[in-house]
Amino acid sequence: MMTEPRSTGDADRRPAGRSARTKLTEVVVVCSKCAKRQGLRPRAVRALLKKAGKQAPRDEAAGRRKLCIVESGCLGPCPKRAIAVATGASLASGRVVLLDPEAGPADALAAVLAPAPPRRPSPEFGPNTALAAVSLDESPPAR
Repeated sequence: MMTEPRSTGDADRRPAGRSARTKLTEVVVVCSKCAKRQGLRPRAVRALLKKAGKQAPRDEAAGRRKLCIVESGCLGPCPKRAIAVATGASLASGRVVLLDPEAGPADALAAVLAPAPPRRPSPEFGPNTALAAVSLDESPPAR
């Protein structure tokens, strides 16, 4: 029994990428090198954040927080007395959260899931950019 090859019309109807629903509310990436440097056993930070997520009070809108905690290699900063942790929101704003290893579960979860400040747009100094004239009584733009 032979199957016929797909016609090119099938490719037009399907999107190139697909997505699926998940019950996870956040993915948290933990630097395993930082945890090891602090003398924590493997998965200690994972257990701390999972415990905090289960104990957190339920929001009516958000529901229960279901976290996926992933250990990775170096995230960049190597703090002496902290653990580098990142979430999707913190990475989108170009930040890595430095977590105190002695923090309680509620404090650790609040520090990790706190909204990151928005990233300031970088000025463009390309060859096609015109410089705006600023009057003397006008203050320079905020950075």
